[in-house]
Amino acid sequence: MPPNGGDPTKMDVNEIYQLTGYHAVWIMTCTVVVWPIIPGIGLLYGGLARRKASLALLWQSFMVSAVTSFQWWFIGYTLAYSRTAGKFIGNFDAIGFRNVAAAPSPGSGFIPEILFAIFQCFFAVVTVQIMIGGAFERGRLLPSMLFAFIWSTIVYSPVACWTWNGNGWLANLPSLDYAGGGPVHVASGFSSLAYALVLGKRKEKGSPTSHRHRPHNVTMVFIGTCFIWFGWLCFNGGSTLNATVRAMYAIVNTNIAASTGIIGWTVTDYFRKGKKFSVVGACEGAIAGLVGITPAAGYVAVWYAAIIGFVTAVVCALLENVTEWLGIDEGMDVFKLHGLGGVVGSFLTGIFAEKSISMLDGMTEASGAIDGNAIQIGYQLADICAISSYSFVVSAVILMVMKYIPGLDLRVHEDAEIRGLDQHEFYMEEVGDWSAAEKLAIMGLSVPGTPQEEVEPVKK
Repeated sequence: MPPNGGDPTKMDVNEIYQLTGYHAVWIMTCTVVVWPIIPGIGLLYGGLARRKASLALLWQSFMVSAVTSFQWWFIGYTLAYSRTAGKFIGNFDAIGFRNVAAAPSPGSGFIPEILFAIFQCFFAVVTVQIMIGGAFERGRLLPSMLFAFIWSTIVYSPVACWTWNGNGWLANLPSLDYAGGGPVHVASGFSSLAYALVLGKRKEKGSPTSHRHRPHNVTMVFIGTCFIWFGWLCFNGGSTLNATVRAMYAIVNTNIAASTGIIGWTVTDYFRKGKKFSVVGACEGAIAGLVGITPAAGYVAVWYAAIIGFVTAVVCALLENVTEWLGIDEGMDVFKLHGLGGVVGSFLTGIFAEKSISMLDGMTEASGAIDGNAIQIGYQLADICAISSYSFVVSAVILMVMKYIPGLDLRVHEDAEIRGLDQHEFYMEEVGDWSAAEKLAIMGLSVPGTPQEEVEPVKK
């Protein structure tokens, strides 16, 4: 068959899919349902930030999806999934989606390559969106878009090639990563930590108990989490790349892990925070559970999925102040939830993976320690160490180089940061209705009845 699946003016390129077209229909559906994760991350980040920087995060999350989609079409896909890729990175055979059309995809012979390419595009978009949270409240927007393009090319595409390309070195080790514990979560979490480290701490960020440090809009956080959970069902369910019982099982595992994640985080928070509940904590628990189950969803039994969601959430909740211990101001909790959560999920995959679950698609054999294949834990640790170190170091190097290029300053000036990115970067737009008192406080003026320590001064 020609690389593009044949000339549609001379043959029916759909013919080979006639008897198995339901697989393509399922992946098309999953591709569409994954998309709401994109605005979901924007709402989550926008709600977690202070109001004066919320609009910037909405714009950044949305704009980065456009930049990454372009990058994926232009060069990202071919570097990750070209059929003749090496162990570490692909070549330019499919640059600009050249010859990417009706031929069976590299990931699954049941679906055309063009469908596989767009499904994987959303994985790249979501990963970069997660990672970009490291810049919140003080990173300049335009340089962040350039960094997103470079990071997608130099970090995400090679790591995806290692993990999911049939020629990749981690795929042939083999490490087990069903839907992105390494390329999506570990890579974005450790890269976000590097971003926050290079940018430095925010000015006047306040203590953890300060009103300035609290999420400005819990409703946005809740709605964003709902979109993410909804999309993640097909993020994992579609990663079988076929419509088999394994895909159905992955959806069940995803839902139960998110649910036990909420329980684990809420219970931990309840006893750590004076027997009080938190909506934001419940949302973080759901995300922790989703992160933990991502590498395992198509490999483990439902009971183990419940354990993975619960354990991942408890670990992340107990490490709530990990970035403060490290002395790095990464206030979106990307490193904690995605970096460390991805590490926990990938490690537990090596323990709980069962051949009886992976073979639900009729073709995938994968076993972990519980099946007597204890060496799989070592393979998972190799996966974790390689992806985390590569992502952190390369991201830091890219950012340090950009930092000293004229015109690519990564961080806004101090007065713009204190006033808020929204006022500095956007024309006549803001999130919500500001009261006169709030506007005076941002300008550094005294507000009657407001303690002076709650007013953020502005450099004159």
